[in-house]
Amino acid sequence: MRKGYGVKLALLLFAIAPAFAAPAFAAVDGVIVNGTTGKLEPDTVVTLIQPTQAGMQTLGTTKTDAQGKFSFDNNDDQAPRLIQAVFHGVQYNKMVAPGMPSTGVQIPVFDSTNKAGTAKETQHFIVLQPGDKEMTVSEGLLYTGPANLTYYDPVNGSVRFYVPPEAKGPVTVTVNPAGGMPIPRPALKTKDPDIYKIDYPVRPGDTRFDVNYTVPTTSPMIFTDKEIHPEASSNLVVPNGVTVKSDDLELLGVEPKTKASVYRIKNANFKLEVDGLGIVAGAGQSEGSGDDNGQPQVQEVKPRIYESMYWILGMAFAILGLGSLLLARNSAK
Repeated sequence: MRKGYGVKLALLLFAIAPAFAAPAFAAVDGVIVNGTTGKLEPDTVVTLIQPTQAGMQTLGTTKTDAQGKFSFDNNDDQAPRLIQAVFHGVQYNKMVAPGMPSTGVQIPVFDSTNKAGTAKETQHFIVLQPGDKEMTVSEGLLYTGPANLTYYDPVNGSVRFYVPPEAKGPVTVTVNPAGGMPIPRPALKTKDPDIYKIDYPVRPGDTRFDVNYTVPTTSPMIFTDKEIHPEASSNLVVPNGVTVKSDDLELLGVEPKTKASVYRIKNANFKLEVDGLGIVAGAGQSEGSGDDNGQPQVQEVKPRIYESMYWILGMAFAILGLGSLLLARNSAK
């Protein structure tokens, strides 16, 4: 009787054992492909990272074999995983979300160069938002790298920009790589007066660098800037209620929804006078109507600019599209 009971108990435990087993782990494997040469890259350091609420947790680090292959098996396929490959001092990332294939992952890397002019600044916008005591300046620098090469100059800075000497407080930089998340980077001073640099690679495709700082409000309010790369298409944006005077500007038009004025900057070194107060409001705030249409609006109020910074930058690039269209129409006449 006892023997039969013991056998039945053993069979029962064997049957239900999988229910108490540890969660299954799925492998992550793939290859590192050199997008410059088209060859597989051996001996490349690859790291598997698990994003968590407490930060990034490293699950493992390995190197690719002679065929450029890598493999990890200690990860949970029910959570997002980030694969990082370091090649020629530049980091390349690949996110593997739950449900995405985690085997046969290809991570492209590229040869690097520090040759000036490899990556070009194609667009530059400036948003001025004057307040009672200070004016917030938000600049966006759009760089385009070649299709099969990474530009990286850690000594001189892959990106350089001008900040007027009257700027107060910190100069903040946020990097927005193509297909990646925003990354804060320090603004580093150079030996050239009022010129800063950013130590960050410009990979193939578009990378946007957002620069923010403040200058004291004066009467009259004078703002000066220098274009480090005058070949870029440069525009100035001011919110409704703010006017600017300068021979270095050409009015392109007014953005219909926000009523923001868009100007083309005609000269590499320019100076302008700013009059009035204005700021760009975040989503859900409108000017006068009280309607919430989910779009960024311009409103003459004075909340802290940083609360709506990403709305400002998104709106500014949308305005640049309008400015380019107006400029093309004017050129055709």
